Amino acid sequence: MARWKRGESDVEALLAAGELQKLVGAAANGERLLEKATVTLTTARSAVETDPDSAFVLAYDASRQALTSLLAHQGLRPTTKGGHYAVEQAVRAQFSPGFRQFGALRRRRNELEYPERPGDDATQDEAAEAVDNAQAIIAAAQGLLDQIGMF
Repeated sequence: MARWKRGESDVEALLAAGELQKLVGAAANGERLLEKATVTLTTARSAVETDPDSAFVLAYDASRQALTSLLAHQGLRPTTKGGHYAVEQAVRAQFSPGFRQFGALRRRRNELEYPERPGDDATQDEAAEAVDNAQAIIAAAQGLLDQIGMF
């Protein structure tokens, strides 16, 4: 499979900055991460009514795992320097607009994990919407996985 051309210069810049690194061998297979994303989403869905904050964070994690699966399938992974934002940047540059909602999920997840004020919790509706967005992200990633090759 040929290298994905769209966003190539952005990914090269993330590699040069140390925000992404290359993978080889068995690690360069996104299928396992995509399966994990599906399991994480199931757990998120089960917590929407009882623990909306956790459901939201798990929905975000499922989304991130799905997007990281695309990078892994290209032989790429985020470094600790690049973190979750590098995932967003690389995916947005290559595959946007299909994953646009990931940025909003990431920012809201940060607010929930590092709150600035008491009571800034996720609602059940917000958690349910995050689960729906994560489901869409996973489905889109599943549709792309077989179309991308090593970077």
